[in-house]
Amino acid sequence: MIRNTKNDTLIAYVLIAPFLVIYGLIFVYPTINMFILSFQDAPLISFGPQSAEWTGLDNYTRLPDDRRFGTAFWNTAYFVLLTVIPGTLVALAIALGITRLSGRIQSLVLALFFLPYILPVSVVYRIWDWTLNFQFGIAMHLFDALGIDRIPIFKTSTWFMPAVAFVTIWWTCGFSILLFLAGLRAIPVEFYEAAELDNAGRWTVFRKLTWPLLWPVTALVLTIQLILQLKIFDQVYLFTTGGRPNDNLVMVYYIYQRAFQNDDGGRAAAIAVVLFVMVIVVSVLNFQLLRLAERKT
Repeated sequence: MIRNTKNDTLIAYVLIAPFLVIYGLIFVYPTINMFILSFQDAPLISFGPQSAEWTGLDNYTRLPDDRRFGTAFWNTAYFVLLTVIPGTLVALAIALGITRLSGRIQSLVLALFFLPYILPVSVVYRIWDWTLNFQFGIAMHLFDALGIDRIPIFKTSTWFMPAVAFVTIWWTCGFSILLFLAGLRAIPVEFYEAAELDNAGRWTVFRKLTWPLLWPVTALVLTIQLILQLKIFDQVYLFTTGGRPNDNLVMVYYIYQRAFQNDDGGRAAAIAVVLFVMVIVVSVLNFQLLRLAERKT
């Protein structure tokens, strides 16, 4: 069969052209503008050649002395520490438990764990505000019944990040559970049958068989969670309402304050570039380290 290579190439370009145009308009062009804006002293709303003053690296050199930037950076790192690895382990444990079920019970339990993932963040906020609110939260009435003093969880710096991390794991682990279930179902049953013939215990089967074969999925889950949690904003913004927002700053929240509350487009763009680089570097480094660990297992 004779094929016209030029026609095939032309058709391919025509088919991918709409995607390339949309991708360029909603990602490439704004990203280039963000980098340009980060080298200028300019407002965000009226950003243009006449309102902008070129300052070079000044927006970046001022960041180490910015106390609120330091708070946002370390709070983001703390939140990542509280959510990425614990959330992955929780999802793995739940997935292992679900695989031991069968039939409608398995489907029901899986649906119950996945249901929070499809909820919008506003609904998640309302659910946990009703649960942990200092004045009328269900958990606080339980504390009263047990004779425990009420704790203003979302109003104190000590409890705020762990509480938001707990809510985030509850909200997002459903997707990770699905990924782990797909990985577990991809492992051939014959491997487990051979291990059973060798009288291998559950821990030995998990350590020698399940964990090594599930490692690529684990690396994927860790990378996805790392990227998502570095960009945390919605939960912190909502749960901080009426509290102490400057003590609970994270990187995206600080960008929001600089850009939309202070109308400081240059500083906001510089912080966004720093976060952009952080996400790329940390994600690539994490993925490479996980690949290296996979080779050693």
